[in-house]
Amino acid sequence: METHHRAPLLLDRKDVVLVKPAKPTPSKTLSFSTIDNDPNLEFVCHSVYVYKANSVSSDNGSTADHDLASKLNGQADPARVIKDAISKVLVHYYPLAGKLKRDGSDGKLYINCNGEGVPFLEATANCKLASLKYLDGIDVETAEEFVFDFPSKSDFGYHPLMFQVTKFPCGGFTIGMGLSHSVCDGFGASQLFRAMAELASGKSEPLVKPVWERERLVAKSTQGPLQSPVDKNSLASSPYLITNDILHECFFVKAETIKRLKMSLMKECGDHEEMKGSFTTIEVLGAYIWRSRFRAFKLNPDGNTLFCLAMGIRHLLNPPLPSGYYGNAFVGSNLVMTGKDLNEGPLSRVAKLIKESKKHASNAHYIWSQISILDKVRELNFKIDSDNGASMVLTDWRQLGLLEELDFGWKGLANMMPVPLKMFGFVYLCIFLPPCNLDPSTKGGVRVLVSLPRAVMPKFKEEMHALSQLGDDDDIVPMLEPAILI
Repeated sequence: METHHRAPLLLDRKDVVLVKPAKPTPSKTLSFSTIDNDPNLEFVCHSVYVYKANSVSSDNGSTADHDLASKLNGQADPARVIKDAISKVLVHYYPLAGKLKRDGSDGKLYINCNGEGVPFLEATANCKLASLKYLDGIDVETAEEFVFDFPSKSDFGYHPLMFQVTKFPCGGFTIGMGLSHSVCDGFGASQLFRAMAELASGKSEPLVKPVWERERLVAKSTQGPLQSPVDKNSLASSPYLITNDILHECFFVKAETIKRLKMSLMKECGDHEEMKGSFTTIEVLGAYIWRSRFRAFKLNPDGNTLFCLAMGIRHLLNPPLPSGYYGNAFVGSNLVMTGKDLNEGPLSRVAKLIKESKKHASNAHYIWSQISILDKVRELNFKIDSDNGASMVLTDWRQLGLLEELDFGWKGLANMMPVPLKMFGFVYLCIFLPPCNLDPSTKGGVRVLVSLPRAVMPKFKEEMHALSQLGDDDDIVPMLEPAILI
């Protein structure tokens, strides 16, 4: 790997301030849905949005050029623009300016809408964004510099939302957002961020009005023991011990490779009627990664493995959830296979079973049964723990609009990424991300983000590189190691 010598990244950080809503907001206490109350979602998701400088300020420009660019843009600097947008958006998303707390008596979450405000940190970097490749493929330690975790837990609760704006001498900047997963899922986070951009661009209110209405996804209480999708005692075991020595790696899979994988699996189906039909990217790539993880962890073939796909349910309910609903609205589509069937059977069958599990999970009865299970999870305060790779949870961020044009006055949105501050240290999680906007030739490809034990990663890399045998040798591009994200 090519070695780049550069001065260490240094950030000059100002003191954290609280950004309050621009207008008075309702004072009340709000409750949450059954999905929101899942204790496994009670953590802060951090993500970074990367913006290039405006054309009036080039990457070779000086600080004076940056000041000129800011004046020509009509704004003092990006931090002021973002802070103003936060203040405006909190008028509409006023619960996020309050404090989040889990009640000690019933174990349920509540948010106190007190208008206290959102923690905001402004920082200035000592290098150009281009020298960091607009955060595409940087290591986790560097990525974490652009977000912050505000230690605000107290008897009154904690802040569910926080921001860090980092400015660069070239005129570019990053927006680091920390948002409680208990309050929003990926769709809700995208809706909030889009509303900020709209208000920053001069609109008087967001195009999509936020809707709380968490009572729409409250399950009726259930009796009996907690039902798990798979018996934990039947899960396959790995020779690798549970460890905190985790590597975060991101692989870029080209659109052409995905197309060839789909064609290969269709050809593999042959004349088998039960396997006919088209496959989606998430079905074929999800199947391939599931099998690759099995091999990398060296799981025993007679044990069970679990594949869980996070499925959005906003449009599957009757009636559908309102378009402005920004709470958690997903359930898991679960598939269990023995290790032998996953590893030795045709991959086309695995993809077909994933397709069938998605269809089954689209049923309203299934959705409400899963939500009822989550109510039991909350009652028992049941936390998911690591199982040495026998389970895989896949979440797809490609359809969230996170890399579409979100214009704060600087149109050059170059990249976005999740950052694993406290977010996903869990080895069972895999995220599909859209390609960044730096290279038009990457359109249609997928960034595959995994977090695996150090001892497991080499074999997983081999499996991912083997996929390139379906096409050109450079169809799978590993990003800088240790790669970014999550």
